[in-house]
Amino acid sequence: MKRRTLLALAVAPALAQAADLPDHPVVMIVPYAPGGSADVLARAIAPAMGEALGQSVVVELRPGAGGNIGAAHVAEGARADGTTLLFASISLSTAPALQRLSFDPLRDLVPVAGLGAIPSLMVVSPDSPHRSLDDVLASARSRPGAITYGSSGPGTGSHLAGALLAAQAGVELTHVPYRGSGAVYPDLIARRVDILLDVMGSSAGQVTAGAVRALAISAAARASAFPAVPTIAESGVPGFEFLTWFGFFARSGTPEPARRALEAALLRAFAAPAVQERLHQASAVPLPARGTEFGRWYAGEVARWQGLVRQGKLARID
Repeated sequence: MKRRTLLALAVAPALAQAADLPDHPVVMIVPYAPGGSADVLARAIAPAMGEALGQSVVVELRPGAGGNIGAAHVAEGARADGTTLLFASISLSTAPALQRLSFDPLRDLVPVAGLGAIPSLMVVSPDSPHRSLDDVLASARSRPGAITYGSSGPGTGSHLAGALLAAQAGVELTHVPYRGSGAVYPDLIARRVDILLDVMGSSAGQVTAGAVRALAISAAARASAFPAVPTIAESGVPGFEFLTWFGFFARSGTPEPARRALEAALLRAFAAPAVQERLHQASAVPLPARGTEFGRWYAGEVARWQGLVRQGKLARID
């Protein structure tokens, strides 16, 4: 992924006229549980986007089924007039390969803007006997299936990061799904589950507060916020990299002037100081920002995950 400054990527063209959208609030559907990275980012983006549009942008949470409930709502039930946006994440690119869906994201949704991709931290309880990723892998090799990892639910980034880690490290880990990453932490801290690979937007605060301990990061390079935390790749799993992406979609059939108005407002919002600070804190890297380029990138991600399933590196979950 080409590294460029997030601020430079977020510079928008002249805004399309707000008249290209119906004169009522834009609803931003977040298909994940409250308190997670998507929720936090959405609540920073919505007011800045509303200011750019000159009309309200309302965040609405529709969690469930690893993001598929909210995605289906936009793909199948939303008006194609530009007044409903899906704030999607990695599950929208993995679900076509892993699960049976009632909709086709490539056919039923149109990409509007790409925001960024965020690495995950592998975290454990402060009382965990595992002091490094090598300790975790050694335990997993000596007791196949005994090491458990929590997740936000089947098909979410925290699930897939753990599944890919197990596949690339050649170990057996036991997946324990929850309803959002926030629900994992009490059991993680109490050592009822061993590890969690949680996106930095939500895990970094837990590490800084001392609630959990970070063993490794899923990025290709160490994060400036946690320079002492090694990458998974340098900790015994060469070549490992996993980033959770975030971007916006509307229902297919949305008029092009409305899509362009949403795109321009989002690009302006991405440049807002509050949004930039959130992205910086999460060590985010940029995605192709404009809808057309983001759409090509997204189609490539769908194909990449389908390839991993065909190669037997990941199993379907339906």
